[in-house]
Amino acid sequence: MPESDIARQRLVNQGLVKPALRTASDVVAALGAVQAQDYLGSKWGIAQRADSLTDAQVEREIDDGLIIRTHVLRPTWHFVAAADIGWMLALSAPRVHATNAYWYRLLEVDDALARRSRTVLTSALMDGKQLTRAELGQALTRARIQVSNPMRLACMVMRAELDGVICSGARRGKQFTYALLEERVPKQAVLERDASLSELARRYFTTRGPATVGDFAWWSGLTKGDAKRA
Repeated sequence: MPESDIARQRLVNQGLVKPALRTASDVVAALGAVQAQDYLGSKWGIAQRADSLTDAQVEREIDDGLIIRTHVLRPTWHFVAAADIGWMLALSAPRVHATNAYWYRLLEVDDALARRSRTVLTSALMDGKQLTRAELGQALTRARIQVSNPMRLACMVMRAELDGVICSGARRGKQFTYALLEERVPKQAVLERDASLSELARRYFTTRGPATVGDFAWWSGLTKGDAKRA
């Protein structure tokens, strides 16, 4: 297929030619996941794939928990539809943990410390509380867990995200907050692993294709073996 045809087909499949979806969560669900470390750019990208969607409407869906911003697929933030967060984390978290293993060792965030920090974070966020990362750091410090190194704190928070304990809360002004995932998304879909692989592949290829198995492996963070199986 000529490269120009590939580009045109991808524009159509991504919903950029004739945007038809109405809500931000519909866009995110259709795409499977949207990379979101560039928060403003990611919101803009979502809005381009919907019909007449405003920034305020996207922000409201994020604040309401219809869209979750968390670490999933690869060691970076993604927007994921709330209905998908459970099965997607279960599928990708082990792979992301393996990718992060060097940093866990370097910063001494081992399994025992991860368990301690999860307990502290759960207690701090219980009953609907939503706290910034700095406030989570204060809670860990009170529990005598050393977080003076910002990267160490980031690793503990990311491990708690990947383990399905915490996720994004509503923004407080311009500050990001965290909330308990089980309170933010009370009912999470559970899929068997093969069903999760199949579903992730379906969403990727229908919205990013034409694409190769290698493209999918890079985007998803899966091994090439899992990508082929998917």
